[in-house]
Amino acid sequence: MTILNCIFLTVPVVFLILSVVLATKSFQKGKSVKRSMLTQLISFGAVFAFCMVCPLVASAASGEAAAASDGIAMGLKYLGAGLSTGIACIGGGIAVGHGAPAAIGATAEDAKNFGKAIIFVALGEGIALYGMLISILILNAA
Repeated sequence: MTILNCIFLTVPVVFLILSVVLATKSFQKGKSVKRSMLTQLISFGAVFAFCMVCPLVASAASGEAAAASDGIAMGLKYLGAGLSTGIACIGGGIAVGHGAPAAIGATAEDAKNFGKAIIFVALGEGIALYGMLISILILNAA
C-alpha cells in the first residue's frame, strides 16, 4: 500500500513541475502569455481531478467505502468552506483594489467626500466577511 501512496503523491507533483517547465519554454519561444496561463490552468485542473478521483478509487478498491465516505464527506465540507472563503476574499480584494484608489482620489479633491467614499471600500470588505460567514455555516452544519 505504501507504493501506491508514493505514486499518488509523486504523480501530481511531477505533472505540475512539468507543466511549469513547458509553459516557461513555450513563453520563451514566443507564445502568448494567455496561452501559457491557459496551459497552467488546464494542468491545474487535471491535477485537481487526479487528486480528487484517486482517493475515491483507492477507498472503493480496499472495500472500506462506507468508512471512507464519512472521511470524504468531511473532506468535501472543508473544501467547500475553504473555497467559499477563498473566492469571497478574492472578490473582496478586487473590489477594494478598485474602490480604495477612487476613494483616495475623491478625498483628495474634497475632504467632505471621505464618509461617502469609505462606505464603498467597506462594502468591498463585506464580501469577504460574507464568505467567511458561509464558511462557518458549512463547518457547523450537521
